[in-house]
Amino acid sequence: MHIYHVASGTPVAAILRPACTPKGTEVRTVIKHVTKRLRRHWPNTRIVWRGDSHYGRVEAMDGAEDDGEDYIFGLAGNIVLDAVTAQAALILRCRHAMSRKPKLRTYTSFMYQAGSWKRPRKVVARLECSLQPVPGETGMRQEVDIRYVVTSLKGSARHLYENVYCQRGQAENLIKLHKAQLASDRMSCHSATANQVRLALHTAAFWLMHGVCAAIPNASPLAKCEFATIRERLIKIGARVIEHIARIRVQLPTSCPDAALFKRVALGFMPAGP
Repeated sequence: MHIYHVASGTPVAAILRPACTPKGTEVRTVIKHVTKRLRRHWPNTRIVWRGDSHYGRVEAMDGAEDDGEDYIFGLAGNIVLDAVTAQAALILRCRHAMSRKPKLRTYTSFMYQAGSWKRPRKVVARLECSLQPVPGETGMRQEVDIRYVVTSLKGSARHLYENVYCQRGQAENLIKLHKAQLASDRMSCHSATANQVRLALHTAAFWLMHGVCAAIPNASPLAKCEFATIRERLIKIGARVIEHIARIRVQLPTSCPDAALFKRVALGFMPAGP
């Protein structure tokens, strides 16, 4: 389970758990523990939780509302939600049939209360109509794909889905950096505790690489590079390291193409003087 801070892209928590869909009680427990730690340092900061439908559990919504927080979670569809959006889907099909565009989208929002919910909540629906191939045939047919989101936030349906919920894709990129480029999916120990320690070390490596990225000037070609590129260009290079009592000197080859950048990043990690 990966939790990231949106604005900075830094990891908040990485929790090892079984490879199954989390239960609502588990999601609520994680949210409460993380919130408690955050409130200890930032008591007045507004917190908005965002996650896919695996985390759109009633326990998570109740917990966030009880703590005065906002949320926007994916919501699994059902026949009741499909019935509410049936008219909007029919109108979208007609518009798509009369247009020449390959796909059309529309958005709608409404109040909905599931049987296990204590109160009605705002649901946003994204409907997309396009032509899809018919399995086993050569023709095409219209299909409407519907995605649902439940939220406590205010705003138009399109804004909440496109500008708030869909930004969740950035978290997928951060998870890719964590797993693919820092090898945090290597859980080869026999016990879960040992593997959690390994995951914590990989998360510390993420923080280190994130600090290196932050120290790179925006004008540099490496400013927007991924961790793997920075590791190949700035870390996995040949150099002579000389240890003194008060300092450590790193002598780079005279032909090192990124020597100036290496020096600037290294100086950026030095502690500030008195």
